[in-house]
Amino acid sequence: MNSKILNYDVVVAGGGIAGVSCAYNCAKFNLKTLLIEKENYLGGDITGGLVVPVMKSESKNINCSFYNDLISFAKKFNAQHTYIDSNPGWFNPILLKCVLDDMLISKKCDLMFESRITSANTSDKIINDIKIETNTLSLPVVSKYYVDATGNASFAKILNCNFQNDNEIKQPPSLRFILSGVDVNTLAEFLEKIDSDKNITTTNRVDSMTHLSTAFTWDKTKKWALEPYFEQACKDGVLKSFDLSYFQIFTIANMPDSVAFNCPRIRDYKQDSPLDFSNAIIEARQAIIRLHDFVKKYIPGFQNSYISNIAPKTGYREIRRVKCKYNYTIEDIINQKEFDNPALCSDYPIDIHSNKMDKSVLHKVCSYTLPVESLCSSDYDNLYAIGKIAGCDFKSHAALRIQSSCMSMGEAVAKHIVKNIK
Repeated sequence: MNSKILNYDVVVAGGGIAGVSCAYNCAKFNLKTLLIEKENYLGGDITGGLVVPVMKSESKNINCSFYNDLISFAKKFNAQHTYIDSNPGWFNPILLKCVLDDMLISKKCDLMFESRITSANTSDKIINDIKIETNTLSLPVVSKYYVDATGNASFAKILNCNFQNDNEIKQPPSLRFILSGVDVNTLAEFLEKIDSDKNITTTNRVDSMTHLSTAFTWDKTKKWALEPYFEQACKDGVLKSFDLSYFQIFTIANMPDSVAFNCPRIRDYKQDSPLDFSNAIIEARQAIIRLHDFVKKYIPGFQNSYISNIAPKTGYREIRRVKCKYNYTIEDIINQKEFDNPALCSDYPIDIHSNKMDKSVLHKVCSYTLPVESLCSSDYDNLYAIGKIAGCDFKSHAALRIQSSCMSMGEAVAKHIVKNIK
């Protein structure tokens, strides 16, 4: 037992991309900052979940300095590519673990890996102190401000915060994987031959390296060039019908023979049954084997491929959302409501995934902003909630959950804390 009390200006719980952005900016503004992460790496979904690339979105340069710095640091590691559509967010998820370490070290931010908050002392809407458990120690920590960036609001749950409860149906998570040994040039030539729809399939050849993206779903809202191949594989018994629910692939920066798969989706499971959830994860890994067999047999370029990585982290689209001082809604997006303290600007669509055929939604919208008040807990005056747990309703969350917006949330909260401390 260690009785030494650690003192900080800011404690950030959760080292996903929102938490890293917040900690990086707090440290950059000379606040004594601690970042706590339960895994032994930073990045969350973007590294452990293999969620690449970052989706492109309008920003109007609102709280984008972290994202710009991330791009600059990633270039030093050859871990970044700017795609044909000018999206600079094509990252290497493996190397990005080193990139994010380097960024926080450069700002002298303290890091605690394989650690988590287990309890907190509070009074009069203030968090006074917390206890952190590592593999070997129990540490008391005092801070002026706390940020929950855990992705599942685990810190807010310890604090008995109130949560949004406006939608019983959750968006399905995914279990991503990477295939290596891929002949990407052959794959690109095949895709260019069968699909001229640039809204679905694109290829980009720069400096002797080929990048590409394509997709298929069982939804009938679009004409999918890959549909005959999936249907034939289903008839042949190579794929199961649910394997057709969602398929999307991207190449990866500095991995010229590899392709990242944004699939399979995880089937619906009983929210109150850990056993059913675990079985669903096992079934998703079985689906990865089937998808690999499928592309090897039906899609040129994959014949010598092998599974090189299965995400150790489940790709949740949502778990919990914290009640904050301003509850952001879908009407705010549709009406383009303006705010005095915008945390971010985005035009990413309302993107609701569903495990039911033709029930997914991808609704384009005009540019919208999110106020910083939607990141300030309504229960505690020195607690913020950022990333996928921000204070918003179900439909607006489906637009706000992308990584670039999460980075801006972290940066906005850092600036808000600096302003309060000064």
